[in-house]
Amino acid sequence: MSVGIVFGSKSDKEVMKNAVIVLKEFKVEYEVHILSAHRVPERLVEVIKEMENRGVECIIAGAGLAAHLPGVIASHTVLPVIGVPIKAAIEGIDSLLSIVQMPKAIPVATVGINNSYNAGMLAVQILSLKDIELKNKLIIYRKEMKEKFIAENEENIEF
Repeated sequence: MSVGIVFGSKSDKEVMKNAVIVLKEFKVEYEVHILSAHRVPERLVEVIKEMENRGVECIIAGAGLAAHLPGVIASHTVLPVIGVPIKAAIEGIDSLLSIVQMPKAIPVATVGINNSYNAGMLAVQILSLKDIELKNKLIIYRKEMKEKFIAENEENIEF
């Protein structure tokens, strides 16, 4: 059980590290690749096939500007792909729209701009469908999150 994380440039590393934080917290194995749908398309396809052969079950793909990377990955695999629009031009709206507007039958689940943390959480949820231990960790995480929220917000609120 593992997740592939792919992004198009070293400059995207800072945004994408939050997905790694989540996967580490839930003890989910992962691998990271910097690949471009435009600059090294042949290598991208090779790596996708290699990840499938190694048992990767979900791919998180971060992309900015034209943001084709998640869609190109989705066109070469039937694994779930989670797109992370990375803020570049036009405050990331261009990336968001590029990722979310996939053609019929080639979906990419899409999280908010620069929100690789939620991409990691979605990957954990997807993997928990087949792994009861992971599902239980997720249930405990959510319970503790709720308890913490209530504790932090039950205090008197003064303006």
